[in-house]
Amino acid sequence: MDLDAILALTHDDRQAVDREIARRLQSDVALINRLAGYIIHNGGKRLRPLIVLLASRACGYQGTDHIALAAIVEFIHTATLLHDDVVDSSELRRGQSTANVVWGNEASVLVGDFLYSRAFEMMVDVHNMRVMEILSKATNTIAEGEVMQLLNCREPDIPEEHYLYVIRSKTAKLFEAAAQLGAIISGADAAVEQALAAYGMHLGTAFQLIDDVLDYSADSQALGKNIGDDLAEGKPTLPLIHALRTGSFQQRELLRSALREGGLEHIDEVMAAIESTGAIAYTARLAEDEAGRAVKALAEIPDSLHARALLDLAHFSVHRNH
Repeated sequence: MDLDAILALTHDDRQAVDREIARRLQSDVALINRLAGYIIHNGGKRLRPLIVLLASRACGYQGTDHIALAAIVEFIHTATLLHDDVVDSSELRRGQSTANVVWGNEASVLVGDFLYSRAFEMMVDVHNMRVMEILSKATNTIAEGEVMQLLNCREPDIPEEHYLYVIRSKTAKLFEAAAQLGAIISGADAAVEQALAAYGMHLGTAFQLIDDVLDYSADSQALGKNIGDDLAEGKPTLPLIHALRTGSFQQRELLRSALREGGLEHIDEVMAAIESTGAIAYTARLAEDEAGRAVKALAEIPDSLHARALLDLAHFSVHRNH
């Protein structure tokens, strides 16, 4: 299945999630409604809630809690985006001005806090302590990952292993939780739960690595943000880390200077160094390896259309242009 077929398979569930999101976004504070609605409804892929839906159905779930959990996961993800864009001073996301540009940093941070707190209100309604445990731990891990990323900013000597640890915390942890929740609410056994958790972790890692690739290779219209934003923000992502490790002395000095200074004054030279060191291909291979591990983890899941969709989602994660 391609992504369109996966979306068709989950159409009814996704419509229910959209209704739940709209219902639970409601607030007596008008700015919350406008700002939260702006970022949630501006064209994101919604892969994390999709994983909740697919994992639940792959485990044979027939109830309705997967709808609330998919909405919760999307609220948590959206809160992280709002906070990230403030920290990074980002101006463009998904092809539109970021919320902090439109409404200011203060409003973006506070509405992000609202989404976090609304998500935890909704968790309580599910009446499942394991759900609370998984999501609270995931939220804490994501916050730790965001702080670690901040500490790495403009630091050219980040080991690859440390960077992978950061993205598994900051990005992949919510993918892991999303898949694991499907097993938990379905009453699946421990082996299935662990398999889905591993699937989500590897899928999320692959997804982030491809984001790293796209930041140095996609056109801005397809990507929905400016090319080289990671470099401009002083973020040492894997293509840059690989080029710093394998480039010539002159290339390494150039990359160190560009990373420490931020900005895009030397973007052409940086792109040339990344290309000549094979950093894009190297990062893409690691992403393929992670996607392969995600697929392998699904061996514990009984065959079904929804299980096959999870397999195909792993393929999509590494063969996309935005």
